[in-house]
Amino acid sequence: MGEVSVRFLGSGDAFGSGGRFQTCIHVHTDGPNPARLLMDCGASSLIAMKRFGVEPSSIDFILLSHLHGDHFGGLPFFIMEAHYVSGRERPLVVAGPPGLETRIQAAMEVLYPGSTEVGRQFDLEFIELQDETAAGIGPVSVTPYSVAHPSGAPSYALRVSYKDKVLAFSGDTAWTDALSRASTGADLFICECNHFEKTGGHHLDYETLMQHRAELGCRRLVLTHMSDEMLEQIHSLDTEGAADGKSYVL
Repeated sequence: MGEVSVRFLGSGDAFGSGGRFQTCIHVHTDGPNPARLLMDCGASSLIAMKRFGVEPSSIDFILLSHLHGDHFGGLPFFIMEAHYVSGRERPLVVAGPPGLETRIQAAMEVLYPGSTEVGRQFDLEFIELQDETAAGIGPVSVTPYSVAHPSGAPSYALRVSYKDKVLAFSGDTAWTDALSRASTGADLFICECNHFEKTGGHHLDYETLMQHRAELGCRRLVLTHMSDEMLEQIHSLDTEGAADGKSYVL
C-alpha cells in the first residue's frame, strides 16, 4: 500500500482566469524515501510554490505534459532560483515530451541571455518520454499518452503510478480516446475543462467531457484549467473543480 498527496499550486488557464496561478501540481509520495515532484510548471509556478510554502529545493522531479508557456514557462525561473537562491546541490530531473531540453534552454536564453552557460552546482537531467511507454522516474512510473493539442512537440496526458496508487492528468487536449487509456483505474483523474460548450478549439469542454464520462473509468474526477465561463458555473455542476491550494490524498 502506498499513499500519494496531491496539491494544486496552480489550477488556472493561460490567462489567469479567476486570479488563479497557471498549472502546477505538487505530488508527494510516502515511504522511507519519499519523492516530491511537480506535474507541469507554468510561468507563475515559483510564485505559487512560495505562496503555499513549498520549498523549490525539495522538488526531486518535474513532469511536463506539453511545451506551452503556461505549463513549462516557470522552469527558467525555477532553475535560476535553484542556482542563485536555494544553492541546490542534488540533481534535478525534468521529464516530458521530445524536444524539451532544446525548448527549455531556448526559453532561458530568451529571458536571461547566458543563463544556460552558468556553472551550476547541481546536475540537470532531461528525460524524453515516449508515447505509451512507461518510464521509471525515481519511485514512480510515468506513462505518457499522446493527446490532441498542438504545441510544437507531442502533447501528453500523464499516468503516474506509485505502488498501488494511480494519478492521471489530461494535460491540455480536445477529446481523444487516449484520455480513457490514461485514466482507466486511476484513483484521481485531473482533467482540463477550459470551456462549458464545445468551441471547436484544442481544449476540452464540459458538455463533451460528460458525454464521455463513463469511458474514463476513474474513481474520482477533478476539473482544472477552467476559463471564467467555467468558473462561474462549476459550483452548479455535478462535477468537482480544482482550486489553488486544494489537496487530495490517494
